[in-house]
Amino acid sequence: MEAEAYLITGSRESCQTAIFRIGAALGFASAALVFAVPIDGGANLRAALAQDSEPEESKPTRHFKVDRPADLSHAAALTVYLRILDEMVSGYRMSGLSGAADYRSWRRYNKTPYRSATHGERYVNNYGNVAGKSYGEFEEAGTMRVGAVLAKDSFAVTNRGDVFLGPLFLMEKMAPGFNAETRDWRYSMIMPDGSLFGVTGGEGSKSVGFCATCHRAAGDENDHLFFVPQEHRAKIFSVEPAEQ
Repeated sequence: MEAEAYLITGSRESCQTAIFRIGAALGFASAALVFAVPIDGGANLRAALAQDSEPEESKPTRHFKVDRPADLSHAAALTVYLRILDEMVSGYRMSGLSGAADYRSWRRYNKTPYRSATHGERYVNNYGNVAGKSYGEFEEAGTMRVGAVLAKDSFAVTNRGDVFLGPLFLMEKMAPGFNAETRDWRYSMIMPDGSLFGVTGGEGSKSVGFCATCHRAAGDENDHLFFVPQEHRAKIFSVEPAEQ
């Protein structure tokens, strides 16, 4: 079944919403899966993320949790992701940050999107640039090299079939001395419309402080990294070039 596209216009508050319909083959009881992709600047999501903040500092302590998230099959989650990926990258690219537009061409370390409790029950995907290829060794990765960038895009699906684009999360390994508390990781969070929610040591640094706090729980032995769940890990094979 081909997706039908609609564009709904309204006030800035209700904004424009891109609506896509995909057949019930994705496993929902309803006749169609509805994609509601806000492009109003992400103000509502930013407000929700800051709901646990100290008023004077706007310092969130966790990710906004998706209300009544859907439990998709692996195939359904991948189908949804592939349908919205172009829209996701187009929004992230507007941030102008390195990696926001390029990450799609990097290696993906998960076979299918998986729901992440630590990211508010959003479905996420893990990518890494060439410098970050050791991430593919997972628990054996050790300390990542300077210049490694890991990207995690996200989207939310409710049990009603509503699909919303989520933020892009970036971790970049900086030179020694950047920040001892984060093991020299710089965290960035980009909203679906390309606006910057925060970056370690830069604009909105306090807003992404909870990223470092959460990753610290992974331990120094894992370089503050969490890894793709076993059942979702992509199998990576190294092929040696044939001798001439």
